[in-house]
Amino acid sequence: MLSPLAPAKWGFASAAHLLNRAGFGGPPKQIDQLASLGLEKAVDQLVKFDQNPDLTSPPAWTKPDSDRVKELQEFRKASLEERKELQKVRRRMQRNHMTELRHWWLNRMVSTSHPLQEKLTLFWHGHFATSVQKVKDAYLMWRQNDLFRRQGAGEWLALLTEVAKDPAMLVWLDQGQSRKENPNENFAREVMELFTLGEGQYTEKDVTEAARAFTGWAYERADQRFVVRPRWHDAGTKTILGQSGYWTGNDVLKLVVSQPNAPEFITQKLWNFFAGQPPSAELSQALASEFVRHGQEIRPWLMTVFRSEEFYSPTVMRQQVKSPVFWLVNSARILQRELPPAEATNNLLRLMGQELFAPPNVKGWDGGLAWITTNNLLTRYNSAEYLVSGENPLNYATNRAKKGPNQPRRLPLAGAVRLDAWLEEEDWVDPEHLLRTLETRLFQAPLREKQRANVREYLASRTPLDTTDILHAIRLLMSTPDFQLT
Repeated sequence: MLSPLAPAKWGFASAAHLLNRAGFGGPPKQIDQLASLGLEKAVDQLVKFDQNPDLTSPPAWTKPDSDRVKELQEFRKASLEERKELQKVRRRMQRNHMTELRHWWLNRMVSTSHPLQEKLTLFWHGHFATSVQKVKDAYLMWRQNDLFRRQGAGEWLALLTEVAKDPAMLVWLDQGQSRKENPNENFAREVMELFTLGEGQYTEKDVTEAARAFTGWAYERADQRFVVRPRWHDAGTKTILGQSGYWTGNDVLKLVVSQPNAPEFITQKLWNFFAGQPPSAELSQALASEFVRHGQEIRPWLMTVFRSEEFYSPTVMRQQVKSPVFWLVNSARILQRELPPAEATNNLLRLMGQELFAPPNVKGWDGGLAWITTNNLLTRYNSAEYLVSGENPLNYATNRAKKGPNQPRRLPLAGAVRLDAWLEEEDWVDPEHLLRTLETRLFQAPLREKQRANVREYLASRTPLDTTDILHAIRLLMSTPDFQLT
């Protein structure tokens, strides 16, 4: 198991698969460059992203609130009406910051030179699902996002410990006020069930005892930081997962990741995210063993996975339903265009079912076929038209009647994809050549023959081709079932 892919099997299709799963895909030129490196160097380039600095600047407001203490004091002194107005102003500011933060992260996914770093950040965002709807602080959401980005490829226990002490997580799971007189079991339960072990791997007594160990872990609102309050902590003996001692919160995290089934739990989730399907029992054991062999470090484990025969099997390649975020970012990257404005982008993702920083519950998004509903698909099709034409779909065909016989109109529509940036001269005059170009860019593989025949028939009927014809063909291809898979 997990033996390296044979060199003869490495090429454009496998490089495209790697870039799609370890990132967000890209145009054919980028895939060709990755393929030319060979498998080992291609994986190194993606996984060892920390060898090159990332110079992306965060939003200007992502810094501790130096006036927080003063603001809290003024709020306490204010009248009821003044408090309502202050809350209204703060809510408006937070909404604006979250709109900016979502768009900032999406743009980062589109333009990054570290695609795996952003893909891992997206994975951990779903694994440690935390919602701004309860946290109500854009700075804390950015701070957690940055934590995932900085430590997402590192050692598992170190990441888990930092996340457990992260202010947004403390607020989200109600840990910030947990005292020995009233331990918070919610936090302890999710640490075991959702983050490290899974259902059925612990008892209710384990949860109760772990909650006692976590008492005293708190969030200082004035300083926006994690603090330990010794007087709140239950210092007595606890028995957790069959082991007794004067356990603290740090001890609990060490105990849970040292359980025999813990490596299998987290590697199954990672494999499912990157491969798009649960591993077999045999593969699951191999993944867990590899994880343990590397000291539960994420990065070397990913290098093994991305080089393995299993990762490039026919049951894995082009079998994963694109998440809404992947669909949008991937579309922008392969079309080589910018994202729509922030408000529009956020609305599209919300309608598709994946609003960033607002997962539906503590379990995060279900993913897979759950992304595909009638309404979600309709939003994808309309979004495809928006990305391709840059216009309201109802106005899409207004230029069609202006085309004269044998007079191709190559100037792009306002806001449309810039076709001249990636089409060759032959694409404008040879429908078959154009079809191959679009297949390679949009699917990285040939279309099924029935779909190919339909597109070929459409292109032949529009000859000589103009910009509107080609944009319409792209939109049609992006609305096929195959385009929803990667």
